[in-house]
Amino acid sequence: MKIYSVNDKEFAAYGKVHTGYDVSDLLSALDKSTPLPDAVGYVPSEAALENTKLFGLLQNNAYGGMPVQLGWCNGHNTKLNCLEYHRDSEFNIGLYDFVLLVAKEDDIVDGKLDTSKVMAFKAKAGDVVEVYATTLHYAPCNATKDGCFKVVIALPKGTNGAKPNITPVYDEDKTLWACNKWLLAHAESDEAKQGAYVGLTGENIDIKDII
Repeated sequence: MKIYSVNDKEFAAYGKVHTGYDVSDLLSALDKSTPLPDAVGYVPSEAALENTKLFGLLQNNAYGGMPVQLGWCNGHNTKLNCLEYHRDSEFNIGLYDFVLLVAKEDDIVDGKLDTSKVMAFKAKAGDVVEVYATTLHYAPCNATKDGCFKVVIALPKGTNGAKPNITPVYDEDKTLWACNKWLLAHAESDEAKQGAYVGLTGENIDIKDII
């Protein structure tokens, strides 16, 4: 597997990098106010991040005035494990360089996605990276063997909250894992052991030997 840059043309189908934002106060809050777990931790909404100037800019400029939340995903990780998608774009801004493993929603065939379709992209610290709604993604990965990641996650307000109580109508409903979160798990993942729909076939990609 080759690790591309989010600035390479290959990323254009998955998302884009936004320029012009001053992320210094946001990254300072991420650094000082959020923990660094041994594995992977995620909090969908963090007051220390939402009390920065960038919160309003992302809500009004990047999301056109939609209510949003700023949370974080921090820790250590080199594996794919799962892929998720939302009905809206997600923005990722890292304190350090990080790697995203992504695929396209239209690569899902009969509720399954072959992990050979997954691509890897490296983002530099401070990049404001939009991941399109049709891009499957999950927890960031370390950009170096002994590294870690701290990444701000911007999403529409309520995303990743409690799963709504739905009556299944069609096949996609079996992948709904939380509010505005559709999840395909690999059989080896903890999420699969917790009952998540196993929709990833092939290798559970691990980038530890190529970073």
